[in-house]
Amino acid sequence: MLLGPSGAGKSSLLRVLNLLEMPRSGSLSIAGNQFDFTRAPSDKAIRELRQNVGMVFQQYNLWPHLTVQQNLIEAPCRVLGLSKDQALARAEKLLERLRLKPYSDRYPLHLSGGQQQRVAIARALMMEPQVLLFDEPTAALDPEITAQIVSIIRELAETGITQVIVTHEVEVARKTASRVVYMENGHIVEQGDASCFTHPQN
Repeated sequence: MLLGPSGAGKSSLLRVLNLLEMPRSGSLSIAGNQFDFTRAPSDKAIRELRQNVGMVFQQYNLWPHLTVQQNLIEAPCRVLGLSKDQALARAEKLLERLRLKPYSDRYPLHLSGGQQQRVAIARALMMEPQVLLFDEPTAALDPEITAQIVSIIRELAETGITQVIVTHEVEVARKTASRVVYMENGHIVEQGDASCFTHPQN
């Protein structure tokens, strides 16, 4: 869990984890991928990283011209080389799990914010990533929908997927975090397990 005020650098750090932002120095080890930024990583290495590290964006970034089902199967067919039938079978399970089956033929424009967020999560899970990155997953959602997203995050934690979540909502962090990193002004100022909430060092 990456916590901190706006402008602390949380989203930038998250984007570094799947190289949407490229560091100028240092190293990165994530999901079995190793990078040394003294030289630029190859396009192939970046593609391999992104297959293992999924991202759920704050604005959902669904393809508006595709239905929910089509949004889910596009990348697995193109990137992983799944057949359409294989991708549809995988999508069917996720639509069921995230309570989205009634919306499979709808376009994103006809979905609520909470429904779009669940579709974005399902789309990321279609790639079967080892790590899932969330950028403010409950931003602009009402309390009932926020509770649903929190429930999904907790369910995913039990499947063994590592989740890295950016939020400034302490209550969301309290309910979902096993480890907390607190940032200010581009620096990590505190980190630890969930006991940080009750026994902060700073």
